[in-house]
Amino acid sequence: MRVLHTADWHLGQRLANQERTEEHRAFLNWLCQTICEQKIDLLLIAGDVFDTGFPSNTALKLYYDFLREVKGTCCRELVIIGGNHDSVSTLNAPAELLRHFNVHVVGGAPVQAQDQVIVLTDEDNQPKAVVCAVPFLRDKDVRLSVPGETGEEREARLKQGICDHYNQLVPLIQEFKQQGLPVLATGHLFAAGGSASDSEKEIHVGNLGQICGDQFPAEFDYVALGHLHRPQIVNKMPHIRYSGSPIPLSFSEITDRKQVVILDFEGGQLTDIHEVDIPCWRKLVRFKGTIDEVLPKVIAYDNADRPYLAWAEVQLQYEHNLHDHTGKLQEVFAKHSQIQLLIHRPLRTIGTQTLDQQVQPEQDLADLKPKEVFLKKCEEALEADSYQSLLSTFDELLELMPQMQEESLDLSVSELKVL
Repeated sequence: MRVLHTADWHLGQRLANQERTEEHRAFLNWLCQTICEQKIDLLLIAGDVFDTGFPSNTALKLYYDFLREVKGTCCRELVIIGGNHDSVSTLNAPAELLRHFNVHVVGGAPVQAQDQVIVLTDEDNQPKAVVCAVPFLRDKDVRLSVPGETGEEREARLKQGICDHYNQLVPLIQEFKQQGLPVLATGHLFAAGGSASDSEKEIHVGNLGQICGDQFPAEFDYVALGHLHRPQIVNKMPHIRYSGSPIPLSFSEITDRKQVVILDFEGGQLTDIHEVDIPCWRKLVRFKGTIDEVLPKVIAYDNADRPYLAWAEVQLQYEHNLHDHTGKLQEVFAKHSQIQLLIHRPLRTIGTQTLDQQVQPEQDLADLKPKEVFLKKCEEALEADSYQSLLSTFDELLELMPQMQEESLDLSVSELKVL
């Protein structure tokens, strides 16, 4: 049996308000072709099929067109689980119908653990493999709220709940293990030690629900994970891994290798794991430096070997005359036919001055108002236009200060009366 593991498609995703439909369509066409060339029997999709819980009609069409196409290939079975971006109801809605086409969908954790154990059969309707299709586990699925618990207690209960969820499947697969059938599992979570990019959301607050590779039951011959967009092995255990996303979903992923993972099973044993690189149809490029450093790089950029226009992020370092630099930058991109400016992040280098350097000679730091000092500190430590929410929060604190001082004074008077 040959298995292909993929995840984190994020159909419908937009980058800086630009649609990725053509890239996703190219990937899905390539995937169908790869399934045929590699003679894949089982396709595992480990969550985040869609980018949002309310996918567009275009994203839904991509999904259903792919399912129709892949069922015309040699691939007999598909197992699809929900991720943290997916809507349980959206994925589960056609599940009963899709099951008749050997497409098994588990959008969210079911009430009965048995419903996650999917027995795959051959042409003679004999069991040939088992998949424990565990989707993204929401907090309510694995942990009961306990009033007054500490952060450490919450973290321990959350991790234990995830481990317990997997362990409850072990008795349900013992008969298949005794028959020598391979058992695979899925998951959509943040495994401890994993390397994330900028485009993943925290699954739990602070990504508390991290479990280690050795906490997955030993009965699983392979664990197909989703959520992290960089392909990687968990805890140096080759049979537990993330396949990664098929296209770069943010500029932090521009150097990542995009791939799918192919597994070979012989006699019920995992005999081989290898990766197949996914072609890159659209390059994401990042330029950083002063205007004199960036412009020659943009002009010299060659994208002739790609079918789609390249997208660029520019981190422009400047001290003065940002308007003039921006105009030059836009003019160069307007003349370039192979690359488009998608994101412009000005980085004001003069902002690295200390507070004392920012204060004019005729001023003293003590003469400035609290809001002025806070603003200068933001300019010193943060990128331009990135601290507006902090300023709003600071304003709220300034408004609350008199009330807090009054409450503190009232408390002090009460304490004196007691004494």
